[in-house]
Amino acid sequence: MNSTISRRKAARAAAAALALTGLLTACGGSGSSDTKASGSSEPVTLPFWGWANGQPDVVTAFNASHKDIKLKYTKVTDQLTMQKQLANALKAKNAPCLVQNTAEYVTSLVSQDALADISQYVGSAKDKFNAGAWASGQVQGKTYGVPTSSAPNFTVYRTDIFAKYGLKAPATWDDFIAAGEKLKKHGVYLTNYAGEDPSTLEVLAMQAGAHWYAIDGDSWKVDFQDAGSLKAAKVIQEIIDKNLASKLSFADYAAVQQNYDKGGTATRQISTWQMAGMVQNFTKSNGKWATSPWPTYPGDAAKTPAGTNQSGGVTLVTKECEHQEQAAEAALWMSTNSGAVETMASPETGNGVMPALADSDTYVGKSISEKLLGKNYEPANKVVTDSLGTVTTDWVFGPNWTAMYTELATGWAKVMNKEQKVTDLLAHMQEWTVKDLKSRGINVKG
Repeated sequence: MNSTISRRKAARAAAAALALTGLLTACGGSGSSDTKASGSSEPVTLPFWGWANGQPDVVTAFNASHKDIKLKYTKVTDQLTMQKQLANALKAKNAPCLVQNTAEYVTSLVSQDALADISQYVGSAKDKFNAGAWASGQVQGKTYGVPTSSAPNFTVYRTDIFAKYGLKAPATWDDFIAAGEKLKKHGVYLTNYAGEDPSTLEVLAMQAGAHWYAIDGDSWKVDFQDAGSLKAAKVIQEIIDKNLASKLSFADYAAVQQNYDKGGTATRQISTWQMAGMVQNFTKSNGKWATSPWPTYPGDAAKTPAGTNQSGGVTLVTKECEHQEQAAEAALWMSTNSGAVETMASPETGNGVMPALADSDTYVGKSISEKLLGKNYEPANKVVTDSLGTVTTDWVFGPNWTAMYTELATGWAKVMNKEQKVTDLLAHMQEWTVKDLKSRGINVKG
């Protein structure tokens, strides 16, 4: 992505504030040895945990091209399972050397003294990556992981359904809701809101300019009720109140995909990696989808949210790893080797993730699906490329993000059940997050 300098500054500022609270005081040097034992002819074996499609093929290619380092891959079910298994492994002191993860967890893992500082091993490769992606693996100017992906975001919609009912791709959120009202008359949902997944609120708030976490002097500042959050709340509440969204849980992933495939729901706001699940599960609607930019808030310029979930991926090196230099080398290879990058970028062979490389634009065509888009494939190249230049750059993940997000998910379920309003949830999260940070001994304002 092209406009990421302010996000990098924000990440460094956040880390500095953490240091002031004493949260990172336990973090030190590289820890364990990072070279093979003298005289040993056996290759170093590095356990690697991940969940992404395509990783087994990348590991096979790495092992075939390296004599002295071998990766031992373990597939974890998904991102949330990874966090639970990694937490247990860290407690038991048997964490793997390499871990697939996402940007929102890096600060928390560093605060737990769980990650190795690999700056000396990968620092010279910094210019190979776009600035925003590189920052995702950094805390307080030190590098703890190698970025794996960037975060274009866009809308996909069913062209046949839109054409049937005289609709155009929504340019604004007002257009989006109006389209949903028309679709509802014909038994079609506008979008899907899973009751366990509050990322919808997160990304719409992010796009609207919200800052749930920020730095104010030597303290964290918490604000879940700023103008951006309230703008997002208004859009989401209207969609919920008007029953424009299906409510299928991602726990039944196949059912969600079948719903889209059969035309039960007509749009998604996604990144490239989510196309992989669509392509792999669709049997009826391939070729009937098109892309458009994210709807904008009235009067706002085009803007898409920064990386979340698999869109802001990193390969992290744990502090327990006895061979940190080799682990860093392996992580760097997986993110820069052309064959590995192409494997992961494809929605057919990998996860459809946009590479984190400085020249990510050149991979757009490989990371979107011609099978899914049909005649709309060529126009989609520009939509996705343009989105890389409009990604928000000033979002900060707080030090208690994991706990906060769990609480947010609990409240989101109540919102989806119409037991409370989105604004009620935001008010609760304001109070809860401030209280939680204080309980951890962290300076906070809010």
